[in-house]
Amino acid sequence: MRILFLSDIHGVPSALEAAFQSAATLGYDKIVLLGDLLYHGPRNGVPDFYDPVKVAQMLNLRKDKIVAVRGNCDAEVDQMMFEFPMMSDYAILEAGTETFFLTHGHLWNEHKLPPVGIGTVLAHGHTHIPELKRLECGRTIFNPGSVSLPKGGTQRSFGYFDGKELKTRWLHESITPNDWKVTDGNGKVLSEAHGLTATAYGQGAHGLAVGDVDSDGCDEITYGS
Repeated sequence: MRILFLSDIHGVPSALEAAFQSAATLGYDKIVLLGDLLYHGPRNGVPDFYDPVKVAQMLNLRKDKIVAVRGNCDAEVDQMMFEFPMMSDYAILEAGTETFFLTHGHLWNEHKLPPVGIGTVLAHGHTHIPELKRLECGRTIFNPGSVSLPKGGTQRSFGYFDGKELKTRWLHESITPNDWKVTDGNGKVLSEAHGLTATAYGQGAHGLAVGDVDSDGCDEITYGS
């Protein structure tokens, strides 16, 4: 089973569309939504291109593939916008030999582990910072980062499970084929360009993965395109 992990969309349809476009080349059977889908949150301010109604419409079109959990910014009124359940604090998803404990991250995280087996991957968002690591206890922590509001100097990102490995993929922001901007982790524009000479279009294909790539019985961390 191939899984697309999306978290912390916060009502920005353009960022969500970029993630879907990038993931379309990979293919996926399930879409996991790790919370904070519509509301931007009082700590974030109103992001550019904010349109929670459109985000709800985009996700409802894919409702048959979605498994969703509630984020700390999600409310009962948000459920009224969706045609799939999204108010559970956690969900369990089995994908072949892997089992995922899905939650937003404000209730369960590496500092407060859920009562599940060591082999279960804890997948959560909340921090807006992508992360893939194995704790000393053997538990794997996977955070796909934020689709729309990255923090900590990171890029917009989503997660992907190809049936064997977990990966994080980054999105490079381009407004149009000839308009682009670069922002820091807080959304401040560091540089931007417009016009025919400013071609920097497309989504990034860089990835971070953990897996036994050389069959030596130990996992390696790999980064590349």
